[in-house]
Amino acid sequence: MSLSVRPQRRVLVTKINRSQSFAGVNSSADRPFRNLSPFTPTVSRKTGSRVSRMFSMSHKSPPPKVPQPNRLDEVYEALKKGLTAYLEVHQLELEKLSTQIRESKRNSRLGFLYDLDKQVKSIERFLRRLEFHASKIDELYEAYCIQRRLRDGAHNMVKAYSTGSPGSREARESLAEASKGYKEYTENMCLLENELESQLGEFHVRMKGLAGFARLCAGDQYEIFMKYGRQRWKLRGRIEVNSKQVWDSEEMVFLPLVTEFLSIKVTELKSLANHVVVGNVSCETKDLFAALPQVVAVDINDLGTLKLSLEVTWNPFDKDDQPSAASTVNKASTVNKRFSTYNQSPPDTPSLREQAFYVSVHQAGLLRRDGQW
Repeated sequence: MSLSVRPQRRVLVTKINRSQSFAGVNSSADRPFRNLSPFTPTVSRKTGSRVSRMFSMSHKSPPPKVPQPNRLDEVYEALKKGLTAYLEVHQLELEKLSTQIRESKRNSRLGFLYDLDKQVKSIERFLRRLEFHASKIDELYEAYCIQRRLRDGAHNMVKAYSTGSPGSREARESLAEASKGYKEYTENMCLLENELESQLGEFHVRMKGLAGFARLCAGDQYEIFMKYGRQRWKLRGRIEVNSKQVWDSEEMVFLPLVTEFLSIKVTELKSLANHVVVGNVSCETKDLFAALPQVVAVDINDLGTLKLSLEVTWNPFDKDDQPSAASTVNKASTVNKRFSTYNQSPPDTPSLREQAFYVSVHQAGLLRRDGQW
């Protein structure tokens, strides 16, 4: 499958190949994501680089002057699919933990069961928060649809009064009232659209590297510039020996937008004043709402010989509203750590050290009983 791409005046190639369906757990493949073996180079970063966040108020777009109801419908449908996938993933996780607790209750230490119970309660809290978040989005969308119907009705009234004979005083007053209502409903739609946009969460984008078969040579330097609304990410990289790549930045956090598209520009730095633009594409982002991380490959040039590999992880909450369970699902290191805790077998029999301790206590009790100290 490929992502749809926004047409531009200067179109080079605007195609994105996905390694896994963006529907998350609803895809036909059960794997969270598949590595692009022919397109995944070895990437390293310079020391000291950190995850960049664009949470200053300057990046946030003001309420639009003209609403985009068709676009909002598409984003809402994709968002609902992503939230449903998130709920399914955590429900399965909760069922596995509950089953393990039931099976290991008889012959397990209280500490082991206590840790499992804490994880279950954490996931339950996150599920309740996720359900509340989904209901809030539904309420905003329903209010948006009501304002859209009122706006359409006011538009029809304005059109009817404008085509008729506006000679009477009542007709002019009705036309002015309908125009006022149309303007008010339009402003309400813009405000609701901006409020729903603030509930879209975060896109965590990780740089995987460039891939180009024989297109990339040792010593080549590239600059990648990503633009998403008012958010910017510029990074430079160098191709080294053995297909290794060194980039001055590795991760960026973007806040999803309703009407904007992700623009990617790749430039090859040949000399001090000689830069060659390899490709400039604009990509759709509404299909990035998924429960599991995804590896995507973006065709940069016309022939597709140069690709940009990115790993995108969607978090339904922003940095100001992140529960503990949300981070444990999206971060691979924490997932592996937690799953190893899940897979621990309950201690049915005492260890050798415990057996030695029990034997020494038993012998000490016998000696105390006989009075032989």
